[in-house]
Amino acid sequence: MVFTADAKTHQRICALMQRVLVVGAQPASSKLLADLLRDICQCQIWTASETPRALAVAEGVEPHVVFVDHGAGLDGLGFTRALRRSDVGCRKAPVIMVSSEATAAVIIGARDAGVHEFLRKPFTIRDLTRRLEAVAARPRDWVEGIGYVGPDRRRFNSGDYSGPLKRRVDHAVTPDEARVQQALKILKAALAAIEIDPRQALRAMRAQAEILVNSQRACADPALRGLATKLGDGLSKLDPVTLRRAQVEGLVLPLLDRLPAEAAQPRRSAA
Repeated sequence: MVFTADAKTHQRICALMQRVLVVGAQPASSKLLADLLRDICQCQIWTASETPRALAVAEGVEPHVVFVDHGAGLDGLGFTRALRRSDVGCRKAPVIMVSSEATAAVIIGARDAGVHEFLRKPFTIRDLTRRLEAVAARPRDWVEGIGYVGPDRRRFNSGDYSGPLKRRVDHAVTPDEARVQQALKILKAALAAIEIDPRQALRAMRAQAEILVNSQRACADPALRGLATKLGDGLSKLDPVTLRRAQVEGLVLPLLDRLPAEAAQPRRSAA
């Protein structure tokens, strides 16, 4: 096999592929993929055939990239969601889903589960290389939300979207301002989800506090930075097992006052 990518791209891909996890119910398919990956770069590869084992391997080896089959005896969407919402160190690692079921429903499901790239079977070595290049050379922002945990879905499966911008904030604000607005909206959703999913709610709020503290807007707005810093400090002392809305409401609501007017504000609890 002749590797056609330039040297810099090849170097990036090989750095990503130091440790690879291949999750698939069919050993022959997993072996074929592993052989192709070794044609691209020297790498260590682990395989697993079902979700609990795959999550255990992921926790033990900390793969840099994960390939997961979908269909043929394995729910790749379920594995990806479980990985993204787990506590393993590689939960943010790029996930490339491989499937012969390339329907719109499956592709959208992959995006919404937190997959970075989708690779349709049958595929060529060039197709495989392009997916690896996308995750190695075009990193995506991470979204730590409630309904969704994973890479920014607006750049799904290519990293080079050039179509029309459809979100209101895409036209109205700077990229930093859009990140701030998204962080505030996630804070709002997390506050509402505390009683339903306290662990993810706390993790999401901590992530948004960090985003707000480090935003350009906070650098120019000491009051915003102060509120975000206070939130982060308060959240650091909390345990998801005993988390209650009343513990964080006073820290979150002052930040939610900075949401755009069209975003409805949550009402204070009667406590």
